[in-house]
Amino acid sequence: MATVDVIKSCIGSIRQISEHIQDAIVYLDAGSTESFQFIGAYPVLLELGARAICSLENMCALDVVVDWNSNSNPARKLVVITSSLLSDAHRYILRCLSTHQVVRHCIIFTSISETAHSAFPDSPLGPDAYHEYESLLVQDYEELVKKSGIKPGQAKHNFEDGGRSEFSSSGENVLNLEASSSGRDFYEHNPLDYIEDAVLKLVVSVHHFPMILCPISPRVFVLPAEGLVAEAYLSAEHEDSISPGLPPLSTGMLSDADDVPPGATLTAHFLYHLAAKMDLKMEIFSLGDISKTVGKILTDMSSLYDVGRRKQSAGLLLIDRTLDLLTPCCHGDSLVDRMFSSLPRRNRTFSHGSGSQLKLGSSYLQRAPLDVQIPLAKILNEEDWQIDNFRLLETVEAFLCGWNSGDSDSQVEGLINLSQKIHDKPSQSDVEILTGSFISSENFRGMPLLEAILDRKTKDGALLIKKWLQESLRRENLTVNVKSRPGLVTKPELQAMIKALSRSQSSLLRNKGIIQLASATLFSLDESNYAKWDAFSSAEKILGVSSGETSQSLAIQIGDLINKSALLGSHVNEGKREISKGLLSLQDALLLMIIGYILAGENFPTSGSDGPFSWQEEHLLKEAVVDALLENPSVANLKFLDGLREELETNVSKYKSEETAEEPSKLDIDDFDDQWGKWGDEDVDDDNKNEKVYGDVQLKLELRDRVDKFFKFLHKLSGLKRKNIPLRDGSLTTEANFDEDRKGLLYKLLTRVLGKYDVPGLEYHSSTVGRLFKSGFGRFGLGQAKPSLADQNVILVFVIGGINGLEVREAHEALAESGRPDIELLVGGTTLLTSNDMLNLLLGDSSYI
Repeated sequence: MATVDVIKSCIGSIRQISEHIQDAIVYLDAGSTESFQFIGAYPVLLELGARAICSLENMCALDVVVDWNSNSNPARKLVVITSSLLSDAHRYILRCLSTHQVVRHCIIFTSISETAHSAFPDSPLGPDAYHEYESLLVQDYEELVKKSGIKPGQAKHNFEDGGRSEFSSSGENVLNLEASSSGRDFYEHNPLDYIEDAVLKLVVSVHHFPMILCPISPRVFVLPAEGLVAEAYLSAEHEDSISPGLPPLSTGMLSDADDVPPGATLTAHFLYHLAAKMDLKMEIFSLGDISKTVGKILTDMSSLYDVGRRKQSAGLLLIDRTLDLLTPCCHGDSLVDRMFSSLPRRNRTFSHGSGSQLKLGSSYLQRAPLDVQIPLAKILNEEDWQIDNFRLLETVEAFLCGWNSGDSDSQVEGLINLSQKIHDKPSQSDVEILTGSFISSENFRGMPLLEAILDRKTKDGALLIKKWLQESLRRENLTVNVKSRPGLVTKPELQAMIKALSRSQSSLLRNKGIIQLASATLFSLDESNYAKWDAFSSAEKILGVSSGETSQSLAIQIGDLINKSALLGSHVNEGKREISKGLLSLQDALLLMIIGYILAGENFPTSGSDGPFSWQEEHLLKEAVVDALLENPSVANLKFLDGLREELETNVSKYKSEETAEEPSKLDIDDFDDQWGKWGDEDVDDDNKNEKVYGDVQLKLELRDRVDKFFKFLHKLSGLKRKNIPLRDGSLTTEANFDEDRKGLLYKLLTRVLGKYDVPGLEYHSSTVGRLFKSGFGRFGLGQAKPSLADQNVILVFVIGGINGLEVREAHEALAESGRPDIELLVGGTTLLTSNDMLNLLLGDSSYI
């Protein structure tokens, strides 16, 4: 039986385009960069002969000469790999062509198929999208060259591409191609005919490259956060929708063809081409309205021609994220979830510079990039910068600074200053340079690092990483003078082993995978991060226990969380930040409030007329939220406070200034004399006081209206079990108690499916041949029996809306408990969700509240 491996399939797809990669400058857009980072594709691209690998959006004048040497000519070939629409990438591609003046062949690979281009609402291209774009790009390039008047040896970056947005170069000094001997050799033959020759001979070709995804392990993957498939809306705004990044509630009302959200269409096309690249013939099952829509699109895309091909049969299980919002909101026992929640992320490419408005159309969603920034420089503290053998940071920054000036004297002076600065103490810029990231292809003696910890709880994962560090130290013949206790992982122990392996560049490079993973573990298990996660987990367990009692008990617990967070916020605002370690902010309390309302909806569906609580209980909760927001308006980034946040902050500042002014001071006899001078001014003071009271009342009334809107949204979340048809019988809903045996929807669903039990709402999508047998040959007794997902040797579970690390572990647990070791399980999702992501989707800028 052939083993299914997503990473190998991605690298194999890259090797299939090796003839295009060879001797080309490769440009990757933000989504492709995110994907290739996880795959570990950069060494593969260089192995295939790529002359340089550059950022498409952050194109720089130095890209022209980054690969030059005395024996090479300028690159004639440009390869662009993009995960967005061709129309979105157009301005950047045009900029690259205008900068690389000697390019004769531009090859573009996009993960969006021609059919998806024509179906996407924001795309101006039709069914023959690729050929249309080839001619449009050549035409725009010709106009650009004529308008800008580019001459040989001169690059111009500030231009208008036929009325499109203007670009500015990221470097002030524009490179002169004639400064290079290679450049002089190239131009000396016919420099005056260069522009005409470039226009006439530019060849553009567009191809489909679907394998742009982020594999966390060989069998777990998500889509790049800055790729179009993950950014496209999964639901339009209507009464059953929650967020553009989540499917709507599964009420059984399927969308018409014209109302299918763009995210559903793109997801279907991605899965279809993924299965084709991996030689899998899919039997499609779906649970949830959007999943059924995606399944129908996939079925319609299949054809009779797929029958004759020798493909491995596989089951595809599509699930709507909205059927289980509780699991990604909670803080389960997963080391991977802790890492992605605590580590800082790379900033979005499209949130800076001239491209900030590029993807802000009606069909785009802003997700946080998956590329984490592991702070290696903070772990390798200042003592390590004095080690003679440790020159990695100095080397990197010296290389970067070396390009900034053509004056050798100033260069030498700058490098001397840089060396002194590094040996004294690392600056903030140094810390940003020396950061690590996850690469799923990194392994320890053949075992993929991320895959190994995905299947383990926090403690077990940390112990495994400790074991790997110890084995690495033995292999490098290094010793560490630190106390080690079996069955326990401590911060000093991990930090000492990481430093020992990083003392020399050779050891650092040989063990970079385990060093980065151990550093990420160390950061996520830091006291502040660890304490906050445990505080969240404890609060969630308390809410779970209370939801098994009475609605009044649960409402009291939620109210206590809101009041405590408000008290914490007031202390933080006063500068007393040291007390906040391990405590929850108002933003955290509101996330817990969402969890409480979902639990209440499952256990007390008929307590109130609109929501799960009685009028008195909810009134107290509203008052607590109003008071907390009045005291801490800037603590949380809440969409329902848009337009009111500045007034609330001004109100808080005004009260603080008044309290400061009213502090008691020494009485002076002149103060009594001054009172006679103010005789008759009481009316003016009363008017000012009345005006202030009136303003405060108006502000509080406006805030109450916003909070009422928030509680209506909570009512919608509490009705998930009632409105989602597959959840009504209760067999798939989460248990109320948050104990060690609590499992999410994915575990329960796989357990029932692999046990061949009926699942309410699970729909099978017949293939073209299946429908033919059912409608035509069925009358002759040749009908085809409905297949079972458990009969497949390969099962791909894809959660539309996203997954988290805990669900991956639980899915593997369900497979292990089924007694079916012959089944290969792949788990995928739109994105990797953390609790912060869920808060943004439900209450932040990406919400329909």
